[in-house]
Amino acid sequence: MKISREEVLYVANLARLTIDDDDVETFAEQLGSILEYVENLNRVDTSEVLPTAHAIETANAFRKDETTRHLDRNDAIANAPKAEDGHFIVPKVIE
Repeated sequence: MKISREEVLYVANLARLTIDDDDVETFAEQLGSILEYVENLNRVDTSEVLPTAHAIETANAFRKDETTRHLDRNDAIANAPKAEDGHFIVPKVIE
Protein backbone atom coordinates (compact mmCIF):
# COMPACT_ATOMS: atom_id res chain seq x y z
CA MET A 1 0.00 0.00 0.00
CA LYS A 2 1.49 3.29 -1.06
CA ILE A 3 1.55 6.06 1.53
CA SER A 4 1.87 9.60 0.23
CA ARG A 5 4.20 12.25 1.55
CA GLU A 6 1.18 14.28 2.69
CA GLU A 7 -0.19 11.35 4.69
CA VAL A 8 3.14 10.90 6.48
CA LEU A 9 3.25 14.60 7.33
CA TYR A 10 -0.40 14.50 8.45
CA VAL A 11 0.22 11.56 10.80
CA ALA A 12 3.41 13.19 12.10
CA ASN A 13 1.44 16.35 12.83
CA LEU A 14 -1.22 14.37 14.72
CA ALA A 15 1.54 12.71 16.76
CA ARG A 16 3.19 16.08 17.33
CA LEU A 17 6.39 14.86 15.63
CA THR A 18 8.80 16.91 13.60
CA ILE A 19 10.22 15.00 10.63
CA ASP A 20 13.06 16.17 8.43
CA ASP A 21 12.17 16.47 4.75
CA ASP A 22 14.87 13.90 3.96
CA ASP A 23 13.17 11.29 6.18
CA VAL A 24 9.61 11.66 4.88
CA GLU A 25 10.14 9.35 1.90
CA THR A 26 11.84 6.73 4.09
CA PHE A 27 8.94 6.77 6.54
CA ALA A 28 6.45 6.58 3.66
CA GLU A 29 8.14 3.40 2.37
CA GLN A 30 8.36 1.85 5.84
CA LEU A 31 4.75 2.63 6.73
CA GLY A 32 3.64 1.31 3.35
CA SER A 33 5.47 -1.99 4.03
CA ILE A 34 3.84 -2.29 7.43
CA LEU A 35 0.37 -1.68 6.01
CA GLU A 36 0.97 -4.25 3.24
CA TYR A 37 1.89 -6.82 5.88
CA VAL A 38 -1.25 -6.04 7.89
CA GLU A 39 -3.27 -6.35 4.68
CA ASN A 40 -1.82 -9.86 4.22
CA LEU A 41 -2.81 -10.73 7.79
CA ASN A 42 -6.37 -9.57 7.09
CA ARG A 43 -6.62 -12.17 4.30
CA VAL A 44 -6.07 -15.06 6.74
CA ASP A 45 -9.27 -16.97 7.56
CA THR A 46 -9.75 -16.69 11.32
CA SER A 47 -13.46 -17.55 11.38
CA GLU A 48 -12.90 -20.68 13.49
CA VAL A 49 -10.27 -19.21 15.79
CA LEU A 50 -11.54 -18.29 19.25
CA PRO A 51 -10.63 -14.84 20.57
CA THR A 52 -7.80 -14.96 23.08
CA ALA A 53 -6.23 -12.54 25.50
CA HIS A 54 -2.83 -14.26 25.37
CA ALA A 55 -0.99 -16.08 22.61
CA ILE A 56 -0.06 -18.85 25.03
CA GLU A 57 -1.99 -20.38 27.88
CA THR A 58 -1.26 -18.70 31.19
CA ALA A 59 -2.03 -19.56 34.80
CA ASN A 60 -1.71 -17.54 37.97
CA ALA A 61 1.00 -18.61 40.37
CA PHE A 62 -0.85 -17.54 43.49
CA ARG A 63 -0.50 -19.50 46.68
CA LYS A 64 -3.50 -20.52 48.76
CA ASP A 65 -4.65 -17.71 50.99
CA GLU A 66 -4.02 -19.19 54.42
CA THR A 67 -3.68 -17.57 57.79
CA THR A 68 -0.19 -17.94 59.18
CA ARG A 69 1.76 -16.66 62.15
CA HIS A 70 2.79 -13.03 61.73
CA LEU A 71 6.42 -11.94 61.84
CA ASP A 72 7.56 -10.86 65.29
CA ARG A 73 8.28 -7.12 65.47
CA ASN A 74 11.81 -7.63 66.77
CA ASP A 75 12.56 -10.13 64.00
CA ALA A 76 11.19 -7.71 61.41
CA ILE A 77 13.46 -4.83 62.43
CA ALA A 78 16.48 -6.96 63.32
CA ASN A 79 18.27 -6.18 60.03
CA ALA A 80 17.07 -2.60 59.67
CA PRO A 81 19.87 -0.04 59.29
CA LYS A 82 18.19 2.11 61.95
CA ALA A 83 15.38 1.32 64.36
CA GLU A 84 14.03 2.87 67.52
CA ASP A 85 11.32 1.68 69.92
CA GLY A 86 10.26 -1.09 67.51
CA HIS A 87 9.95 1.25 64.49
CA PHE A 88 12.01 1.68 61.34
CA ILE A 89 13.92 4.95 61.12
CA VAL A 90 14.04 6.21 57.53
CA PRO A 91 15.43 9.36 55.91
CA LYS A 92 13.14 12.34 55.68
CA VAL A 93 11.60 12.40 52.20
CA ILE A 94 9.32 15.45 52.28
CA GLU A 95 10.52 18.81 53.46
